[in-house]
Amino acid sequence: MAAAFDDPRFAPLERREYPKLEYEISVLSPVVLLDAEDVEVGKHGLVITYGSRRGLLLPQVPVEHGWDREKFLEQTCIKAGLPADAWEHGAKVEAFTADIFSDKDV
Repeated sequence: MAAAFDDPRFAPLERREYPKLEYEISVLSPVVLLDAEDVEVGKHGLVITYGSRRGLLLPQVPVEHGWDREKFLEQTCIKAGLPADAWEHGAKVEAFTADIFSDKDV
């Protein structure tokens, strides 16, 4: 409900959109520290932290957008409200994997 109606990044869902909804659930593994050069697009999701700022992107996001490893790192920094190159300047890079379930799988 919060994602559909209360996320400030997007307009609230409208009734006419309900029939077109697709559902996806990502079950995340524990988060582990990872060197940026070891990030694998399509395998890892990322959490980048610097100070009180933190951004998370799921493993499927860079695949859906056609990003390479560097773009994935940059976009996770941007999601955290950090400069795109913060991953090269002291931000903590952590990774996880995810088991993804979708209503398309049914």
